[in-house]
This record gives sequence, C-alpha cells and structure tokens, in this order.
Amino acid sequence: MAVYGSVAVSKLGERIGRGNGYVDLDFATLKHCGSITEIVTVIHDEQLFINNEFVDAKSGKTFAVVNPSTDEVLANISEADKADVDIAVEAASKAFKRGSEWRNLDASARGKLLNKLADLVERDVEILGNLETLDNGKARGDAILDVNYSIDTFRYYGGLADKVCGKTIPADYGFFAMTRREPIGVVGQIIPWNYPILMLAWKWGPALAAGCPLVLKPAEDTPLTALYMAALSKEAGFPDGVINVLPGFGPSVGGAISAHPDIRKVAFTGSVEVGQTIMATAAKSNLKKVSLELGGKSPCVIFDDADLDEAVEIAHTAIFMNHGQNCVAGSRTFVQENIYDEFVRRATEKAKARKVGNPFDDGVLQGPQINNKMMTKVLGYIESGKQEGAKLETGGNRIGTTGYFLEPTVFSNVTDDMKIAREEIFGPVQSILKFKTLDEVIERANNTKYGLAAAVITKNIDTALTFAKAVEAGSVWVNCYDAVTPQCPFGGYKQSGSGRELGENGIELYLETKTISIKLPTSH
Repeated sequence: MAVYGSVAVSKLGERIGRGNGYVDLDFATLKHCGSITEIVTVIHDEQLFINNEFVDAKSGKTFAVVNPSTDEVLANISEADKADVDIAVEAASKAFKRGSEWRNLDASARGKLLNKLADLVERDVEILGNLETLDNGKARGDAILDVNYSIDTFRYYGGLADKVCGKTIPADYGFFAMTRREPIGVVGQIIPWNYPILMLAWKWGPALAAGCPLVLKPAEDTPLTALYMAALSKEAGFPDGVINVLPGFGPSVGGAISAHPDIRKVAFTGSVEVGQTIMATAAKSNLKKVSLELGGKSPCVIFDDADLDEAVEIAHTAIFMNHGQNCVAGSRTFVQENIYDEFVRRATEKAKARKVGNPFDDGVLQGPQINNKMMTKVLGYIESGKQEGAKLETGGNRIGTTGYFLEPTVFSNVTDDMKIAREEIFGPVQSILKFKTLDEVIERANNTKYGLAAAVITKNIDTALTFAKAVEAGSVWVNCYDAVTPQCPFGGYKQSGSGRELGENGIELYLETKTISIKLPTSH
C-alpha cells in the first residue's frame, strides 16, 4: 500500500486570519504531507474561531487529527467545550442584536458576502481539496468535486438571500394583513465527517442567506477545512460574531449547542441515535427548532428491461462512492430475477477492478475508511453477512496494516432478514437481493425504518412512476443515483430525519413568519 512521502516542511504559509487572510501556500509540498504536524500552520496557530478571531480553547486541551491513510497525526487541534460554546453564542447573539452591523445589512448585501465567500473558495479550491483528502481520506478527485459543489451551494443561497418574501393577505373583517420572513436568531450546526466541506456549505448557505449568525461544530475527525473556511469568511468580510467554528466532541460541544437557551435552532447531520438525543435535548432546553438529516438504507431497484451495463455502473457508484460512507448509499441493490445472475457476475467484476490506495494517486477511486472504529465496524458487518448465509462474491478483507483500507465487497443471495440488509453499514459493501414483481419490491423497499433515498432503473415509464409514487423516500432517482443539486430539497422520511436542506425549503427552518394586521377605515 502506497503512503505519503515524509517531505519536510519549512513553511506552509502565512498565518490565516491576519490582514486579508490570504495563504501563500506551498501546494506541491502540502500534497505530500502525511506525517507532519506542521500541517496545523495551514489552519492557524490557534484553533477555535470565535468572533472573527482564532483563539485557544478555554481549557487549553487539544486533540489529535489523524490521517486515515497512514494513521499518523496531522495536527493537534484545540478542543472546545461548553465554556467555549457559551463565548461563541454570546458573540453570535451580539452580532444579531438590533442595530448591529449584521442586522443592518440589506439582504442583497448578505448575498454578496456569500458570493464573495464562493469566490475565495474557488480561488483556493486546490488547497481545500488537499486538506479534505488529508483528514478524510477520500480520493482527491472526489474532494475537488465536493469543493466545487460547495461553491455552487454558496452561490445558490447568495442569489436567494434577497428573494425571501412575505405576502399580502386579503384578510376578513376589514383588516389589511401582510407577512414578514425574519431570521430566527442564533443557530447551532453540527456536521459529520463524510462530506466535511459540503455539509458545511449546506448549513452555512441557508443560515447566512436568512440572516442568522451561527456556531458550527465540525466532526472531530475532519475539522481542517472548516477552520480554513472560517479564515476565508473573515477575508470575505463577514462581521464579527456571525460565523464561529468550534472543533470538539459530540457530548461536550454538540451537547452544549443542543442545550443552549440562546440558540434558537439546531441543524444536525449524522446518526439516528445522536439525532434522537439532540431532539430530546432541544425540547428540554428551550424548544428550539431542529432539522435532522440522518441515516439511510436506500434501495436501488433494477428491472430486467434496463440496460445491464448502465445498471451495473449506477448501482456500483451508488454504494461505493465515498468508500460507502454516504447517508444515501444504495446499500440494498434489488435486481429482478431474470437478470440476477448476470448482474451479480458483472457487479463482482466491477468491484474487483475498483482501485483502492493512496487517495492522492491518479486513478484511485477508494481511499481509507475514516478511522479504525469504522473499519472494524464494517468488517463486523461483513462477517455477519457470511455467518447468516450470504454469498461473498469478492472482497471482505482489510488491505495492508497501515491506514484503514478495505476491499470493495459484494454479497449475493442476500435476504431481507439479514443484518447487512437491515442496518446501515457505512462502508464499501454491496448487498444484492433478488425480486420478482414491482409490487413485491415496493413492499420490500419500504420495509425499513429509514427513508432517505431510493432509485429505480428501468426503461418503462409506468414502472418508474409507480415506484416513485409508492416508495417512502425523500429523494427518488430514476435511471440515475445521488442526483443532489443546490436547487432541489433534500431530506428523509421516517427515521432518516426531519426538515429539508437545499432549495428554497432549506431556508425555511432558519426563518420565522410574522403576521402584521392593520385595521382599515370603514368603507363608505
């Protein structure tokens, strides 16, 4: 297994957050950073971002960020806790006060700030892509795509900022009525490690467009791009206190955000179990609004009239993208019985050909899993599949002893009652199930506590529309997979979450609706 070189670094860049915040970065050197602790200077000498400044955690504690390709420490990051959350919320509350610089900005000015931030991300796309690959392990090409999708998200919400409109209402009883859409206030945001910069953009975009200051907790495994984005937000010109970034752990930082009485809304992407805890904490504190984007066990259903090569490609990408670490992963591949055996053969060959290795290398599609805990968890699911009678067609093992690399794995003869068909694996494991009829597969597709996404591959429009109408999922893709764009709402049914992100719907939970009624003179 190839690993990064141990290139010594004399200077990675100027301190971010001073002057205009520009980073004179040695990109060629950064590309090969794998074992160096100097990577921390790319972010800043101090690690929390509060009130437009980088500061130490009040406790002085730090935690290690590890390169999942090498298991070596990239940086030691200041560890926030409740005391730092209190300080950040105070700064955000001050930014939201009536008459503040942020509150006095026109909506169009907020849009310009978001577009300026997008410009800076576009300028530094290579740096951000490298940071994402270093601390997440995703293939560098995928990391660059994520950065570009983030730019698109910022630009979408930059354009939406001055188009959040109320209504005039022909009310009864002689009243003239109108509504105003107003920002809800300070919001807390908690994002996962699988799409660090993209999930940041999904959270920041609508909150800032609506006019809400924010306190963001990035995942402890992947805080690097969030801290870099904090520096870019200062360079873009966001006022003090509007954006705060607090690396730390869920029980301390996430718990403090969920319970804080001055936070009006919390947005979370992650597991069902943590989502339940956040919702309960929010209810007990101040009944703050909650939006949740949680797990999935999404069906990818392939009918026998589909183009088989195309179907194999779609299903392969659906499960193996981002190393299987994807909430919408097509982790239940349903294939109609007439083409089942041939589909399994081709799917197996495609999985065997998938290149795993150093995520900076050309042609690599799959890097490491995020950490040892997740790698071990996935290996446990693979073992359960074998024990419960599924047929292991390929893969199933760890690759090497350095980093957290797994073989792309394919199981056939999977049945609905098996653990690998019921639970979210979050790894590169394709489970292929057989079905006979449309009605049957709809019932089986819906037989899950999740409802995030679903796909159907067929040339029959009646089949596609019937499935799309009947399946219980927030997104349904026909002859494609993971077609997520900034313009379209995204979220889940059932235990896959509540609320929607992206599109116009994505801004709703950051807004309050105020009704203003005016008594009119009696007509003569």
